[in-house]
Amino acid sequence: MTGETLPPEGWNTGSNAGIATDLPEDTDSVALSCALVVLGATGDLAKRKLYPALTALATRGQLPRRLVVIGVARTPMSDDEFAALMPGLAERGVAFRYVAGSFDDPGTFAALATLLEACDSGLDTAGNRLYYLSTVPALFGTVAAGLGAAGLAEEPSGTFRRIVIEKPFGHDLPSAQALDASLHTVFREHQVFRIDHYLAKETVQNILAMRFANAIFEPLWNRRYVDHVEITVAESLGVEHRGAFFEQAGALRDIVQNHLLQVLALTAMEAPVSFEADAIRDEKVKLLRSVRPLGDEGSVVRGQYVAGDVDGHTVCSYREEQGVAHDSTTETFVALRLEIDNWRWEGVPFYIRTGKRLERRVTEVAVRYKQVPFLPLPPSAIGSIEPNATVLRIQPDEGIEVAFGAKVPGSPFRVRTVKLDFSYEDSFTEQSPEPYERVLLDALLGDSTLFIRSDEVEHSWRIVTPLLEAFAANALPLATYPAGSWGPVEAEVMMHGEHGWRVP
Repeated sequence: MTGETLPPEGWNTGSNAGIATDLPEDTDSVALSCALVVLGATGDLAKRKLYPALTALATRGQLPRRLVVIGVARTPMSDDEFAALMPGLAERGVAFRYVAGSFDDPGTFAALATLLEACDSGLDTAGNRLYYLSTVPALFGTVAAGLGAAGLAEEPSGTFRRIVIEKPFGHDLPSAQALDASLHTVFREHQVFRIDHYLAKETVQNILAMRFANAIFEPLWNRRYVDHVEITVAESLGVEHRGAFFEQAGALRDIVQNHLLQVLALTAMEAPVSFEADAIRDEKVKLLRSVRPLGDEGSVVRGQYVAGDVDGHTVCSYREEQGVAHDSTTETFVALRLEIDNWRWEGVPFYIRTGKRLERRVTEVAVRYKQVPFLPLPPSAIGSIEPNATVLRIQPDEGIEVAFGAKVPGSPFRVRTVKLDFSYEDSFTEQSPEPYERVLLDALLGDSTLFIRSDEVEHSWRIVTPLLEAFAANALPLATYPAGSWGPVEAEVMMHGEHGWRVP
């Protein structure tokens, strides 16, 4: 760390200092001047996600007009060496500082406090701080405690002090509650920003726009018209080099507890009273509280991939992956049949599934409607007609499709299912920001809409905890499925005579 308090050479301390001087003062897309403190600054996450996001925001003129990025990590490094991790930002007016030290050493946080005070006086960061925890989850509590002990969590009037943490938020309900308690010992809830980058995907947010901005969809979004809903998060990749991590996590913790339940909440929640952050999060919590506890074994399928063919290449089984035990019972696939106990959705099953080494990478929500009560056509005229459906494609080809019946040209009279297809790529010239760009900007702005509130975390863990316990005790069978397939056959059986899982 340097003791320098003067602005770096070329730093403009006038009224137009820093970034985005061509933007109006009252714009809501540029945050207040602040110090961004990256704890774990030399880690893989910071280098792969956070620093490119900073660069992209700078290119669009959306960073604070005065911004100091302070890195904190064990690796010794000069300010200039730290700045080199984000080429081009120094030329855009961003200042860089670095503190080397261990997170279990109070001296590290004392040095950080001294540096932050120097930035406030010499670089005009106005007392605002955003602490970004880019560390392993085991250190979240330690870092929060260190910040608190150094007095860095207190919010003087007219300033903000926020802490951003990555998932996982605990590994089960007790650990999530313990983490929450340790954070709240130091920070108040409005200061805590829990990231689930899935919520920053444009098409996930578009669930809200499609439902609540269009009169043609919302009136049908209930038990009177919807037969069932399918939510799929499928990956064609295996665990790659994360075998040791995945052994501890499994698909239930890694995807279901956070991503899938968040998408479920947005898909099924009631309309919020406004689009303010807490109004939306209130409705998400109400929905999660309405999920009926899982009961019979037929509502849960867990599976693990064995060797198979993916994209024309033979791949090994999960148990042969590096870092995986040869007798592992960790699930790489989970399918659940959920019921929601409220007025809108009573009796409508929600099927959710996720898996690795499936046929293709796809994330989507498929709302499948009930068949019309009476078809005034002879069976021979119906052809291949299926029940109507609305499909929200979240990745990779983002868009919305609506499936409905139409007459086949010519004679005799026949009806066939056709699709109306909306594609983000074809319909908009605007480029969608990467998820980390959106969550970083929102954290700087103090917009918590896309971040997870503590009660959301608790209720999502309450839903999956009985399954975690059953999986740990091997109380539920572990099915297998060949890599490159759509999962175990047991997942199809779970549909209980429905039309079967939609093939994306």
